[in-house]
Amino acid sequence: MTARFKKGLIDLGYETIQSDHPVVPLFVRDTERTTKLVKFLLDHDILATGLNFPIVPKGDQLVRFQVSADHTLGDIDRVVGVLDEFKKTG
Repeated sequence: MTARFKKGLIDLGYETIQSDHPVVPLFVRDTERTTKLVKFLLDHDILATGLNFPIVPKGDQLVRFQVSADHTLGDIDRVVGVLDEFKKTG
């Protein structure tokens, strides 16, 4: 599920890191946009954590997702779809 999610992020042009870890960062690199993305996700019933300065250095702002074995292919695809929608509208 983690690999599918990361591939979805990369296919949409989002920045993440290569790792097998189930905590997946999506680098936004802007405080206002990170806050806006977290709200957009929450409005679509998706829980993710935004990390902004001073938690992370300026320029490293990100949204952190936790992928688990309980997530389904449909769950992953839905989140990727919402992220695609944000990219088009946000």
